[in-house]
Amino acid sequence: MHLQTIDWVIVFAILLICFGPALFYRKRSGKNTSEFFASGRMVPWWLAGLSMVATTFSSDTPNLVTDIVRRNGVAGNWVWWAFTLTGVATVFFYARMWRRSEVLTDLEFYELRYSGKAASVVRGFRSIYLGFVFNCIIMATVNLAACKIAAILFNLERWQTLLLVGVLNVVFATVTGLWGVLIIDMIQFFVKMTAVIAAAYFAVKYVGGMGVLVEKLSATPGPGGINFLSMLPNFKSNWDLAIAIFIMPLAVQWWAVWYPGAEPGGGSYIAQRMLASKSEKDSLGAVLFFNIAHYVLRPWPWILVALCSIVVFPQLSDIQKAFPNLNPALLGHDIAYPAMLKFLPVGFIGLMVGGLIAANSSTNLTHLNWGASYLVHDFYRRFINKSATEKHYVMIGRMATIVLFVSAGALVFVLDTAKDSFDIMLQIGAGTGLLYLVRWFWWRVNAWCEVNAMISSFSFSLLLLVLRKFGVIVPTHYALILTVAVTTISWMLTAFLGPQTDRQTLIAFYKKVRPFGPGWKAVRKEAGISEAEARAPGESFPLALIGWVSGSLTIWSALFMVGNFLYGRTTYALVLLGVFIASGLVLIRVVNRLWAKSPAEAKTQATT
Repeated sequence: MHLQTIDWVIVFAILLICFGPALFYRKRSGKNTSEFFASGRMVPWWLAGLSMVATTFSSDTPNLVTDIVRRNGVAGNWVWWAFTLTGVATVFFYARMWRRSEVLTDLEFYELRYSGKAASVVRGFRSIYLGFVFNCIIMATVNLAACKIAAILFNLERWQTLLLVGVLNVVFATVTGLWGVLIIDMIQFFVKMTAVIAAAYFAVKYVGGMGVLVEKLSATPGPGGINFLSMLPNFKSNWDLAIAIFIMPLAVQWWAVWYPGAEPGGGSYIAQRMLASKSEKDSLGAVLFFNIAHYVLRPWPWILVALCSIVVFPQLSDIQKAFPNLNPALLGHDIAYPAMLKFLPVGFIGLMVGGLIAANSSTNLTHLNWGASYLVHDFYRRFINKSATEKHYVMIGRMATIVLFVSAGALVFVLDTAKDSFDIMLQIGAGTGLLYLVRWFWWRVNAWCEVNAMISSFSFSLLLLVLRKFGVIVPTHYALILTVAVTTISWMLTAFLGPQTDRQTLIAFYKKVRPFGPGWKAVRKEAGISEAEARAPGESFPLALIGWVSGSLTIWSALFMVGNFLYGRTTYALVLLGVFIASGLVLIRVVNRLWAKSPAEAKTQATT
């Protein structure tokens, strides 16, 4: 593809608009680690929520969705749509407790919740395991997508793309801290949404309109007879696929698997934004906004381009013919998305390129800042140098940022597609999710449970990979069930048989975080606190459950309502509109109850 002068002007204008304002926060971010990693805990809900959704909207996300749609149809997206249950559960059961904990990173939580050496071991290990290993896999996935896009658009080699992306991201991550990341996220979200909507419009126009697209794909079944357009799998003709992409995600995956951005109970950069929020109300509002935007606003523009790519490039060989200079090592279903960008007119190509650069930077900047916060606050400061100045820790954070990107860049040469790394992360995190849900509500969960869960999950996943090398291939969905079962049984036994958390630590945690439910009854009694005294205004398990169900229904009904309107299925769309309105009204009422000010918040607001 060849960008015209106007395209390049638009690209540079977008970069200036996205990155320029972030530079105003460079001095503020260098004051201390609280400013560099948590923005001084002064982030409003709308900015935190926009940042969350912008972070998950990266250069690899359209590629991943395209890969899923071309292989398994629209219904294949249930492998991530099922995480709606996880995200909405975080809103109503966990967001307020995270904010009350007042930790700087979610890993600091371990030494607030647990006691003894085991708590320190978990915190130190996960700071490296998540902050470095997992983080590098995620960034490598994002940058692999950038390499594929750059190969299509500019015929660049991997190392050339990585060099350009690295200079841009590392400079801003080391200079601006979390405040700069939040500002960049906010601006680039609107830029990217405009770009992908434009891409969907011109892709659909190129194939002849929505009516022609629906007609052609309805008459062209996919592999195994799948209907590319269907939002649900065919349970009659392909039961194994239905289990893999629908039943397993909804029945097991959402609560059993740890996946960045959709962690059971919240975690990673989602927890970082909650902890940076200026109040419990802002923490809850940020996560709720994130889930609505993440699952309702974003998917259909990507899906439409993916569906059009099936008509334009039915086979991978068609993409290779259209782009003869493309490195065959980069060829995969995920590259169909950037291949469709060739149909964008002048001006819109610049908008898309600028949007994709911003998308790549948004996710990279977040993961660089988040990963550095683990390596500095939870490893270096906790175990190596406990008494240095704040400016020293900020400097170490900047050095860690550089190391993270270089390591992630090297990993780009190992991965093949975004779907590969998605599956790897799901498998390695399998079985640990239930523990992260339960640890807030059951005092018996201890630090050794966390150690056991991580070792069991990783070891069993490694065993399955070794067996695969010897020809013993366990299908992904069955491997997930086995890993979940082994891991869950292992940590549950540890909860009853392993060393218990110190009683004073449990009491202190309960007084600070105030988790509700029967799991802390014994500890609450020892602390001399009644259940009514411990509960925040409007907070109760039944109310949270209603919010969870109504929130999930609101998101799914809106998502499928949009799809049916696009397909021209007006009757189905109107029925879903009714479900959306009814569940949305319930959701609003629950949120208003939960947002009631506590006596302490009301007193503080009146004083100020």
